[in-house]
Amino acid sequence: MGSYKEIYQRASENPQEFWAQAAEDLIWQKKWQKVLDEKNSPFNTWFAGGKINTCYNALDRHVEAGSSDRVALIYDSPLAATKEKITYLELRDRVAAFSGVLKKYGVEYGDRVVIYMPMIPETVVAMLACSRIGAIHSVVFGGFASNELAKRIDDAKPKLIVSASCGLEPGKVIEYKPLLDGAISLSKNKPDSCIIFQRVMHQAELNEKRDIDWHDAHNKVTPADCVEVEATDPVYILYTSGTTGVPKGVVRPTAGHLVSLKWSMKNIYGVDPGEVYWAASDVGWVVGHSYIVYAPLFHGCTTVLYEGKPVGTPDAGAFWRVISEHQVACMFTAPTAIRAIKKEDPDGKLIREFKLDCLKSQFLAGERCDPDTLEWTEKMLKVPVVDHWWQTETGWPIASNCLGIELLDIKPGSPTCAVPGWKIDVLDESCKPVPPGEIGAISLKLPLPPGSLPTLWQNDKRFVDSYLTKYPGYYETGDAGIIDQDGYLHVLSRTDDIINVAGHRLSTGGMEQVLAEHQDVAECAVLGVSDQLKGQVPLGLLVLKDGVNTEHKQIIEDVIRMVRAEIGPVAAFKVALIVKRLPKTRSGKILRGIIQKIADSADYDIPATIDDPLILMEIKESLQKIGYAT
Repeated sequence: MGSYKEIYQRASENPQEFWAQAAEDLIWQKKWQKVLDEKNSPFNTWFAGGKINTCYNALDRHVEAGSSDRVALIYDSPLAATKEKITYLELRDRVAAFSGVLKKYGVEYGDRVVIYMPMIPETVVAMLACSRIGAIHSVVFGGFASNELAKRIDDAKPKLIVSASCGLEPGKVIEYKPLLDGAISLSKNKPDSCIIFQRVMHQAELNEKRDIDWHDAHNKVTPADCVEVEATDPVYILYTSGTTGVPKGVVRPTAGHLVSLKWSMKNIYGVDPGEVYWAASDVGWVVGHSYIVYAPLFHGCTTVLYEGKPVGTPDAGAFWRVISEHQVACMFTAPTAIRAIKKEDPDGKLIREFKLDCLKSQFLAGERCDPDTLEWTEKMLKVPVVDHWWQTETGWPIASNCLGIELLDIKPGSPTCAVPGWKIDVLDESCKPVPPGEIGAISLKLPLPPGSLPTLWQNDKRFVDSYLTKYPGYYETGDAGIIDQDGYLHVLSRTDDIINVAGHRLSTGGMEQVLAEHQDVAECAVLGVSDQLKGQVPLGLLVLKDGVNTEHKQIIEDVIRMVRAEIGPVAAFKVALIVKRLPKTRSGKILRGIIQKIADSADYDIPATIDDPLILMEIKESLQKIGYAT
């Protein structure tokens, strides 16, 4: 097969031949005419002219190859006290039936379907059913509030919405239907129908003019076959935070998605068909799309759908129980989850209660992994612990230790080197690569490999402005870092105002818009401050209008409640501070980066452009009173 260096070189020197060979591992209804088409650059396309079906390669091909009885999906929910194993044949039949449901209610090729669901098998069924008939799904995380869901409905303009009566959190039930109804009332685009899966924990009240019960919807339905899908057509739209607070609809092309994810399972994660793979994430995020639902099924693995927490369901041994019970060979989670486990079980006593001989590797991603977390995990699990780095936009890893090719030395704090197919440079402001060890903007050389976003949903201009303008010939990742003397990448921070809360990318700009709506707030800033458990949490600074008589405590409670209502609990917005004024440059730009460094007790230089240096001391004293800037 070759060493990492040999394979990386082959992918770099002849990418079309490299990816054409990878594409042969899939079942095509019509072979492509051109591997990479750059005639409309920067809107490049892979496998143009080809026709291929995502659902067929996830399910039908394995059934037809004799793997009907292999378990495709293990549903394990400590929150619902439920476990279920679904074979490839059973999952194929459920998906085909729900594809018939979608067609029954008017969904056709190219139509959008918004899926607002918890971590249950029906969510996976709905996603695959869309891809089976050439519809485009857009999954929205169940923790988002009505306002955020409404934005996504208006952008995607779905023909139909699939939802559930509720989601589950430890000790409580989250009703989805009021959130969905609120979003539809706010949105300009109204779906024709909503299909609601009623969970036993809560029965939602249905709108008889619009809502259909999941089970009733299946009455007199003919299961649908897989259709031919153009290789360049989207399989899904996934919204990610934008710096303006308006979400960006990342488009995932069908063929590139299939080819890159199928290749990654063996070459990056080192797993084989039939093995159990578990990504402990949520289907509302890109990890859930790529590595709970699609990649494991493309590769013929068994995938785990876990509805629970790393701690509290019932304790910090939850992950190790799942690995042991279901014989997981490769696991993937966020460093936040490991930190939560470490906090409650620092000596790993609960780990030793389970037999983990099945586990071959532990992958971490979603945020920067601090060396202490990685080293603790290695010590406890005694398997390779791989920190790897990628984004919603890319859909699969950019930098990783590729276990299926060659295990390179692990450097804590680094996601290792570029995965074959990606070319990473660290650039200065003039778009020139910086010397090894110097910080700069992490950028990806164009054209991007298969599976990465070709554009944003119906917004080519925003795609170019957001990612391709600042560094010509490159995709701008928005991350800053270094490449060291050994060629290892180190991702250090964001270069914009997107913060990473427990692996979830959230816009501080969006939160600022919410704070600014409060009647007593004249000006505000939100920044991400370091948090031992979540990586980062948002901190709000508020400047009040003159003459405000409302108690400060009441204002802070108000804005916390507003962010929770507008963006959702996922934002983890719990701390706000009222200050006299905000530090700014003379041109009026708020010095968020400086405030963040002060809060995190990091070194900082007072910029020459600041309008009033004394304000920084006032901010620091205020932060110290609430436990920051120590």
